[in-house]
Amino acid sequence: MTPEHVTRLGFAQDLPPWAPLVAGLLTLASLVLLAVELRRSERARRGLVAVTAAVAQLALFLAVVRPVRVASSESVVGPRVVVMVDQSRSLALKDGAEARAKLRDRALESLRKSAPSARISMIGFGGDKPTKVAVGALPTESHSDLRKATAHLAESADERPEALVVVSDGRLEDPPEDATDAALVDLFPGAKVHTIATTRRVPKDASVRRVSAAGAVAHVPLPLRVDVGCDGGMTCKELTVVARELRENGPPALLASGVANVKDGIAHLDLTITFERAGPRVLEVAIETPEGDEIPENDKRYITFNVTRERIRVLHVAGRPTNDVRALRQWLKGDASVDLVAFFILRTPTDNPNASSDELALIPFPVDELFSEHLPSFDAVVLQDFDAQPYNMEKHLPALANYVRAGGGLVMVGGPNSFVAGGYADTPLAEVLPVRLDGALGATAADQAKVVPTYTDEGRDAPLLAPLRKLLGDELPEMPGANVLGDVREGSIALMRHPNRSTKSGLRMPLLAIGDQGNGRSVALGLDGAWQLQFSDVGARTSGRGYGALWDGLLGWLMRDPRYEPAQLELTSDCVAGQPGTLRVHTPAYMGEKVHLDLVRLGADGKGVNVPVADVPRGARTLDIPLPALAAGAYAARVRLGQAPATRRDFACEAGGDEWADSRPDPERLKRLAKATGGSFQWADEPVVLPLPKPTVVASERHVSPIVPPWVLVLGAAASLAVSLFVRRRSGLA
Repeated sequence: MTPEHVTRLGFAQDLPPWAPLVAGLLTLASLVLLAVELRRSERARRGLVAVTAAVAQLALFLAVVRPVRVASSESVVGPRVVVMVDQSRSLALKDGAEARAKLRDRALESLRKSAPSARISMIGFGGDKPTKVAVGALPTESHSDLRKATAHLAESADERPEALVVVSDGRLEDPPEDATDAALVDLFPGAKVHTIATTRRVPKDASVRRVSAAGAVAHVPLPLRVDVGCDGGMTCKELTVVARELRENGPPALLASGVANVKDGIAHLDLTITFERAGPRVLEVAIETPEGDEIPENDKRYITFNVTRERIRVLHVAGRPTNDVRALRQWLKGDASVDLVAFFILRTPTDNPNASSDELALIPFPVDELFSEHLPSFDAVVLQDFDAQPYNMEKHLPALANYVRAGGGLVMVGGPNSFVAGGYADTPLAEVLPVRLDGALGATAADQAKVVPTYTDEGRDAPLLAPLRKLLGDELPEMPGANVLGDVREGSIALMRHPNRSTKSGLRMPLLAIGDQGNGRSVALGLDGAWQLQFSDVGARTSGRGYGALWDGLLGWLMRDPRYEPAQLELTSDCVAGQPGTLRVHTPAYMGEKVHLDLVRLGADGKGVNVPVADVPRGARTLDIPLPALAAGAYAARVRLGQAPATRRDFACEAGGDEWADSRPDPERLKRLAKATGGSFQWADEPVVLPLPKPTVVASERHVSPIVPPWVLVLGAAASLAVSLFVRRRSGLA
């Protein structure tokens, strides 16, 4: 504040503060005694005696206190007032014709006007960190955590506030509704808290207030607890609740439904759902909107589950008992996290063993049962050196291809009866492999020459091969031949190539390739000698751990294990419908100059959202991609680094989320907070006048000068006393 020059009267600075008061009281007492004495006296000249005595007493008082003139430059410092402003999305709800945030902003303006000298600072509270208060804008925070804001205030090195004010609708996440008075006081130790409630009216609203569930496991029934509320004078007796999984291809899949019986404004409903696939899944829980509902947006909730696997269920089909087949089957059986169903040394339907069925150790391959009934129950299918034609599997290849596109995993491992040699060229299954197959190869479908694979640049950077390369570096053992494969498909990459053989296009032939196929993934390993990673000079130096490292990465990548993904995706904050957001991309290596983002809305329409990506700074390993304002719903974001397979992240955008799930204001909680801390409570729609501390006056450049020199005051006091005594004697008073 600008200093003001002020001049005022005072007393001598060497006197204690109580001295002028005592001197004044003694002077007044002497005058009272003089008046009593004169009333009792019958002698003349009482008026003259009174005047001279009063003058003498006043002169004596002035001689004692010695009045001075004080000139100074003064500043009025108002009390520091910290206003904690609710920034949660519940303030975006309407209270009548206006949003609660509008009433909040008017209360803040009224507070400023009622305390013009106060030093008011505002802290917006919502989530983890205090935010800047944007007056006039609708709040977007997805939480209303007052405790974290007070903790930040306590840790601040700023001046301790002399007053605290909380402006909210009372619908706080922390402190909870059932917090005790002692817990409320602990939020602000030793401070008075004044509260201002923005909202009186409870809107007419039926809503899904809460969905509670434990961790989800694929193929395992998951209990779901749904809390439904109905308030504001609405009549709700029975509300139908549905739980649906939102999928990219096709309409939502109904997982469960039930009827909630509302009593006293609340209902609890227990449902059971089962997710058929692991990975990110978005569940929509909704009620039918009753007539008169003022907030239909909270009739639907979107919950993202990271569905895990109790065990990875793998179907391993092999054509003959080779060293490579034995090695893979042994590794799969030895992994406790894998539930293995394996078939090899198979008997075809045309084989005639010349024995009855109960004498046979081998049963016919149950191809129809596996690929018609049980295929969706597997997380991954491994076809190893397997010829589809003798087992009538060709008719099931379209279903297997659809299984992959729907989210399944496929690995085709090489051998004399795999890829083109196994009759897979020009079939629906070939379309979901990451490499092209040339059906015209015929007898040249396999290269019998020994080969030492080489890593591609993408293979050296691929997280799924990082464990293998950590063991062996760039060294790989010699392997007995390879299948002849074509170029990798769009959206796929080669991780290993043949050192000297090329495809028709002139590129080095891929030996290990991976790729996305719809919602699923596939791997093409054109070698049947990977067992050499265990049983070779190279394998001996690492105790055979290289084989497990290779398959750990391949199977983990198929199952979208974050350790083997080329990138990690996260939203920097909760997605709010109608508000722009940010998708953050992390990658263990430089992501290159080309980053592609595809955003698809899950559900019946499956519409894509165009999201341009700016150029990536060279050397960057983290990139923030701005997302446009999205409508309420669920989305799948796929980020592709160069030509690598995409990393997927499913997420949901809600208009209100938890902050709109229970739209009732809670002014009683604010009243309790104010009462427990000794503060005051007010409504935002009334003039805000709070009992704030008085301002402090700070003086600078202070100058003190006597009004009359002290010797003059003493001389005047002595003279006036002498005159008073002379008049008293002449009047006959002692």
